[in-house]
Amino acid sequence: MYPEDLIKPMRQQLVDAGFQELKSASSVEEILSKKGTTLIMVNSVCGCAAGTARPGTILSLQGDKKPDHLTTVFAGNDVEAVNKARERMAPFPPSSPAVALFKDGELVHMLERHHIEGRTAEMIAENLAEAFQEFC
Repeated sequence: MYPEDLIKPMRQQLVDAGFQELKSASSVEEILSKKGTTLIMVNSVCGCAAGTARPGTILSLQGDKKPDHLTTVFAGNDVEAVNKARERMAPFPPSSPAVALFKDGELVHMLERHHIEGRTAEMIAENLAEAFQEFC
């Protein structure tokens, strides 16, 4: 696990943008049992999370359509929640950072690390905004 002091600003960036932190398997199951759309961002300490994944995910929320529920789990710290979220992201392999969109509890769109690395925040935002237009 990473020291909480180290990751606090990384967590806070998403919380300040309206994301709810999920820290247990039951909290992941509870949010995914709700009707509507849920975005789960698997946050991490890596450079692509800081440079493009978090900013791009936040930027994607500027449009008129966005998910009903914005949530995040932190890889390396929220182990139980991350494992449950990744279980629900199958058949995609574990990836962090990652961003998954669910509709009525079913996975409908996924950005894995390889979709994030080498992309700009704007490219990530555009990808997610298109998914929001289709599913939200």
